[in-house]
Amino acid sequence: MPPAKIESVRIRGFRSLADVTLSNLQNATVLIGANGSGKSNLIRFFEMLSWMLRSRRLAEFVGLQGGADDQLSGGNQVTPRMEAELVLRTEAGCNHYRFALAHAHPDRFIFVDEAFRFSASDFSTNAPWQHAPTGQPEAAIIDLAQGLPSQGVNPKTARVIVQLLRGCAVYQFHDTSSTSNFKKCWDVQDNSYLRTHGGNLSAVLHRLAQEDIQRLELISHNIRRVLSVFDSFQIDESYGKVSLRWKPIGTDKTLGAHLTSDGSLRLFALVTLLNLPSEMLPNVLLLDEPELGLHPAAIALVGAMIKSLAVDRQIVVATQSPLLVDAFDLDEITVLELQDGRTTLHKPNSSEYLRWLEEGFMPGEMWQKNLIGGRP
Repeated sequence: MPPAKIESVRIRGFRSLADVTLSNLQNATVLIGANGSGKSNLIRFFEMLSWMLRSRRLAEFVGLQGGADDQLSGGNQVTPRMEAELVLRTEAGCNHYRFALAHAHPDRFIFVDEAFRFSASDFSTNAPWQHAPTGQPEAAIIDLAQGLPSQGVNPKTARVIVQLLRGCAVYQFHDTSSTSNFKKCWDVQDNSYLRTHGGNLSAVLHRLAQEDIQRLELISHNIRRVLSVFDSFQIDESYGKVSLRWKPIGTDKTLGAHLTSDGSLRLFALVTLLNLPSEMLPNVLLLDEPELGLHPAAIALVGAMIKSLAVDRQIVVATQSPLLVDAFDLDEITVLELQDGRTTLHKPNSSEYLRWLEEGFMPGEMWQKNLIGGRP
């Protein structure tokens, strides 16, 4: 059975996303645009969803991000509420989930609307909405999904939607500082999936060494394609903990994460993520500027891996790299522009750029030449 996917999302009132719609989402979606155009805001929206539905920590997310006023387009005096509606597709049918958050004292959100529905047909707009209680600071659909009684609500539908949205993970491997999670000893049992910050990479690699040595060798082979000095990972358990270590070619000495370049650490995490077995992957992966700090050859490799994985998983990538964009078709690209403080979206139609494509222009080149927009 193919994994669930996001078919569309409409967001109103979140930061620069005053009113945007991503529709007919494919398995690979690449977000491009100038600095400040709203790419990271789209990614942060899905990160907010994860905090909201995976761990019931919406209030904590909002606090860490500067408060509710900072999340609203132009502040709460301009935009007193944020709204969103998502359509999620499975083999069984179509699931809708919507919510609205209103600004409340002291600089927090409360739910003023939360509803969901399911239809086994394509005519999902005819299905009746099932409404969750409102007025609370956290999502009520989680309680409904756990089977708590509520008049007129189907717990199964709530449970499916919560599970689907919990299956969306935002990955960002930017933090390679001295206090980075990459450089900490990690619990060897924390290995069922790669965490979004990559901190448990050593535990995941240790698991592969025990259970799937061929996959570990595939990961190592792909790393060697762009990091010729790399030989193999050397992950040893000590008192239930593991740390990231690897061996360069031509020496018996191993190097820890603290002696590894920032780009190499990010490469290790990305190549591992994009080559994990299906049971260790979420349904939807969102990658925030995965090219950061990578050599051009590594960027091209990561792009090819994303394209390959997108056959089986839905992936959304926010990037500033023309090299990464070149790995995708023009129809998989969404261009973001900022106009009067508001993000706008458009998808280039490859038929309109047929002349350029026939002349051998790659999507990244067309972006650089401002043929498809997205430039400062």
